[in-house]
Amino acid sequence: MIVSKKNSLLSLISALFLCLLFLFGASSLSAQQLSEGERAAQEAQWRIELAATEAEIAKWQAELNKTKQGTKSLQGEASKLQAKINEAKAFIKQRQVQIEKLIRDIGEKTKAIGHLVVKEGEAKDFIAVLLRATNRADAFSASEVIFSGESVSDLFENVDSYSSVSRSLGEKLTDVRDLHTRTEEERKALDQKRIQEADKKAQIETDKKKIERDEAEKQRLIAINKTTEKTYQQVITEKQKRASEIRAALFRLRDSEGIPFGDALRYATAASEKTGVRPALILAILTQESDLGKNVGSCLVSNLETGDGAGKNSGSFFEQVMKAPRDTTPFGLITARLGRDWKMTPVSCPPAAKYVVGRGFGGAMGPSQFIASTWELFKNRIGALVGTSGDQADPWNPAHAFMATALYMSDLGARAESPTAEKNAACRYYSGRACDSKSPSNAFYGAQVMAKAQNIQLNMIDPLEGF
Repeated sequence: MIVSKKNSLLSLISALFLCLLFLFGASSLSAQQLSEGERAAQEAQWRIELAATEAEIAKWQAELNKTKQGTKSLQGEASKLQAKINEAKAFIKQRQVQIEKLIRDIGEKTKAIGHLVVKEGEAKDFIAVLLRATNRADAFSASEVIFSGESVSDLFENVDSYSSVSRSLGEKLTDVRDLHTRTEEERKALDQKRIQEADKKAQIETDKKKIERDEAEKQRLIAINKTTEKTYQQVITEKQKRASEIRAALFRLRDSEGIPFGDALRYATAASEKTGVRPALILAILTQESDLGKNVGSCLVSNLETGDGAGKNSGSFFEQVMKAPRDTTPFGLITARLGRDWKMTPVSCPPAAKYVVGRGFGGAMGPSQFIASTWELFKNRIGALVGTSGDQADPWNPAHAFMATALYMSDLGARAESPTAEKNAACRYYSGRACDSKSPSNAFYGAQVMAKAQNIQLNMIDPLEGF
């Protein structure tokens, strides 16, 4: 009776084990979502389309270069704009093909992950049954086996079979862990594909806005040319005047005097060359900080021991304007090195509740809004990039502040030049973490920065091209 029950258990274990082998053997086959032929045909079609768009881009880039060197006339300016429009349209086509490929990859990876999750769950269920059956077989005592009447050869045959299944069970547990690891790797790859798709779509939207702007200007030039309302030189003079106005317009800075936009662009361009962060993004961060400054105000520290202070204009008392001694001590050192009176040097106030995102204190300095302890960590790198010593790196000096912002944004990933990377870097600049739907104010900050960057590029930097 005992022999029969134990043999039945071993038979159950063997049968389940065979099912488990089949389960793992089949897992890799069903993950194929497209046949090799279908995939190869699709890839070939995309390669043809991408090659065509690349050739089109090259054609219009060459045309654009030719129009820049051509006869100076209203018609020539219109032709140059048309070449830019056609180039942008070709880039849109290229990105649309890339998006199609990404969508396919995303679909396949989503299905593959679903398949892996199901297989992992099924494998765990089978292993659980095997373990329960194995535990039941282990429950037989030595006396029960000895007095069962089973022959020695049968006993050792069953023992060998049981031991083999037990060893294989351990191996399959390892396989399940590997399956789980593969699933997580697929999830990470899927996240990257989704980011790439979002970036391509964002770039298309930017290209469309450029096309709208250039198309409107082209039509204006064509209309002027037809009516002979103005000469080419008059139109160029108007553009030069507009460029001068843009350069002269004050660029607001937080807790510092505004500077001409021409100077701001020069500082941003210099910082971009050193850090790889594009000028429009640097300017957008500083604009956003200036706008935020209008909402949360600026304060003066009155006590370095407690960090307490008051509103610069209102005189209202603020508790813990600056975190003591983490920031008050370096703040005293920084102002002393630069010959400033710390009592008269403005810093950010503690944020109101609706602006708090990991910022329990104020105390941020100058346009770049670094807290004193962070500035001390960056001062030597900032000084080296602007051509001075770390001790002379000045948070309230616009050129130094621009470099500090660019350097920090580069460290946070903005030099990747993808819209997602730039937006996440902006959120980290504000709150210390990537954009997160769970924190609306954090995500709002990132979205506002990206909107400002696009506006600055399209309406302030691009119009200065050639002037």
